[in-house]
Amino acid sequence: MTVEELYTLLTGTGLAVAYSAFPGPKEPPFITYQFVASNDLVADGKNYAKVARWQVELYTSKKDIASEQAVESVLEDLVYAKSEYWIDEEKMFQVVYEFETLMGV
Repeated sequence: MTVEELYTLLTGTGLAVAYSAFPGPKEPPFITYQFVASNDLVADGKNYAKVARWQVELYTSKKDIASEQAVESVLEDLVYAKSEYWIDEEKMFQVVYEFETLMGV
């Protein structure tokens, strides 16, 4: 999956989406996403498959089950881990989805 393909997938939620951060303040709910690391399949001194680890972050001003379900519906074909945090300074919830995909496939 490419950065562009992930962007297209996430726009299917109907929420605002940006890579890493929006250029200015944004009213929640919104989504950011970014490449976190690679976890390539390696053998015999070669990278056989490029595996990308991604992080998708949903920001909401209150617990928002509908927005979470929208994100999870577009990620339904991926195996992901989900965690949730309260950001006191921002007065927002952050729900983080982490998963891996083959790059460029």
